[in-house]
Amino acid sequence: MADKSLKEMQNEVDRYISQFKEGYFSPLSLLARLSEEVGELAREVNHRYGEKPKKPTEEENSIENELGDLLFILICFANSLGIDLTKAHDDVLEKFQTRDANRWTPVNNENQ
Repeated sequence: MADKSLKEMQNEVDRYISQFKEGYFSPLSLLARLSEEVGELAREVNHRYGEKPKKPTEEENSIENELGDLLFILICFANSLGIDLTKAHDDVLEKFQTRDANRWTPVNNENQ
């Protein structure tokens, strides 16, 4: 599969959701879904890297699947509110590059 831009992903999700009369869930419901998915990701990370291994009867899942679920819900949330995630990304990256410009040690300075 070819790389997709955030805009393409937002359009793809919108086409999918537009097939159904119910459309997007309300912002509050989407926030609850997002929180639920974060919990499922946390559980997977804890099972893989933490001190709580899964029980033999628990279904095997992947961090990749949980991140995909999070991305889908996040795109639904943005779409339902008319938010362009590419612009949101660009804005936050600019904020980090400006605000945190001198906070971290650049890689190229480690060998000097």
